[in-house]
Amino acid sequence: MSPAQQRGLALWAALLSAVVCLAFLPFSRLVSVLILLATLGGILACWIVAIRRQKQGDTLNLDDLPDATYRQPVVLVCGDLPQAWSQPSQVLTVTQGCWIRVEDHQDLEQVARQLLWLRPDWGRQLSVMVSVCPQKHADVERLTSRLLALRWQISQLRKESGHSIPLVLNGQAGSAMMNDMLWQAAIPGEGVSVWRGSSAPCSIANWVTTGGAMAMQQQVLMNSLMSWFHHHVKAVFMDENPDIPAIVPIAVLWGTGPILAGSLASSLWTASLSRHTAMQHVAGWQPVGTDSTVMSLFPDFVLPLLPEGQGLTQRGRTLRCALGMFTLATMAALLSSGWNNHQLLQRVAFDIAHYDRISMDDYDLKAEAVKVLRQDGALLDNWSRNGEPLNMSLGLYQGGHLRMPVLEAIRSYVPPPPKPQPKPKPVPKIVRLDSMSLFDSGKSELKSGSTKMLVTSLVGIKAKPGWLIVVSGHTDNTGNPQLNQTLSLRRAEAVRNWMRDTGDVPESCFAVQGYGASRPVATNDTPEGRALNRRVEISLVPQADACQIPGNPQASSDDGADKTVME
Repeated sequence: MSPAQQRGLALWAALLSAVVCLAFLPFSRLVSVLILLATLGGILACWIVAIRRQKQGDTLNLDDLPDATYRQPVVLVCGDLPQAWSQPSQVLTVTQGCWIRVEDHQDLEQVARQLLWLRPDWGRQLSVMVSVCPQKHADVERLTSRLLALRWQISQLRKESGHSIPLVLNGQAGSAMMNDMLWQAAIPGEGVSVWRGSSAPCSIANWVTTGGAMAMQQQVLMNSLMSWFHHHVKAVFMDENPDIPAIVPIAVLWGTGPILAGSLASSLWTASLSRHTAMQHVAGWQPVGTDSTVMSLFPDFVLPLLPEGQGLTQRGRTLRCALGMFTLATMAALLSSGWNNHQLLQRVAFDIAHYDRISMDDYDLKAEAVKVLRQDGALLDNWSRNGEPLNMSLGLYQGGHLRMPVLEAIRSYVPPPPKPQPKPKPVPKIVRLDSMSLFDSGKSELKSGSTKMLVTSLVGIKAKPGWLIVVSGHTDNTGNPQLNQTLSLRRAEAVRNWMRDTGDVPESCFAVQGYGASRPVATNDTPEGRALNRRVEISLVPQADACQIPGNPQASSDDGADKTVME
């Protein structure tokens, strides 16, 4: 995958994360932002790790790797390798596949991880071949330990890659009785077949029959190699081990040739032959030499048995990754939308149940509960008119089923009866009389024609128990203030005397005051204003124990009962 495609996938993942976190997650905005920041940090960390892995992969000598579109089998070869290689690169591409050498100092799992990083689409076509030459080993325990390490690495590689990477076991030996390279392969379900050069495969029986005594001798040597390989190599990969899963090879190969580089004079192979034959040396046990051309390294005939790739290009893989991210984001959005709708259903159902549990006589709690229901109803109505919010959409919105139950609960609400209105406090009634209509200028005796006007004006003034009749006189500011005050008091007394005598009201029901010009109701600068200021005011003022008429029981000061009516 190119750096541009990696950047594109990182940006795509960041965009999808922002949409899901900010629009769908059922958390508060602060929590959603924190989750988004953590996700973006994870994406950045993965990108940095990917860049570092790519730089590490450059240290391997994999310059001759086929293109990413290569779909033939790719085999990692580890174990006993010849000291010569046809090219300096670790990669050898043939007609039917690609061999990649894993050096002794390299870790199989690490090489496979770097290879899959450079060619991510090769996971399905990747295989491992473990090659073992008994003539290169003198210590069986050391060999077993090495094979167990390879078994562990292959198991871990299968877990990390997610692919069932096939295993091919290859046993090789050199012998002077061989003229050219001879291969025999054991494939499950097909038995053992013989491969020689470019000839077609045949059975062991046919090969021995046509080859004569020499072929029989070679087959005896090959059978010894098979027996040794089964007990010391194949069993290591297939024996039960609680720590490492067993690995069953898809093919077991045995090869013998005239020359083998790096063989030992005293090895596990010679020890095994001596143990079974009781002879220290037999002609043909050892190869001819190690200085000439090295025998054929790889059994190319096994490549068609190994899995091939599916043909995805880098662009196709990028699109597949982008589609996978979109699928994950869609699933997260659907789950979040479903959870948000579930929470809405629970909340509204709780509000309705809470409202139903409250007695209608509990006016305050009932009013609070119906207020919450009205808020729920307004919210659902708004979503019904303008569309539901994004975090509850994607076809999962359930608010439409909640509107009618909420409206029915609201309609069942009976408001509390109105509170009794407090009885208004009595306001004293004021009757204002024009002094010039009652008195002559500067006089305090009532005019002879003023009685009719007094009766008409004072018809609403009535003596009541607990009410005091206040009569106050007022003048303008013309003249001496002291004389004006005296005049206003006398005029008030004259009106009081008339009311007392006419209505037979006890004098204790009255209070007489003379204010002179101290309380004007209009300006004294104009004739009209001075005329308004010359007045006598009569009002009823509540006062306890006032106006107790003999023979009448005391009543409340605000019962409105009329005890004496001025006539």
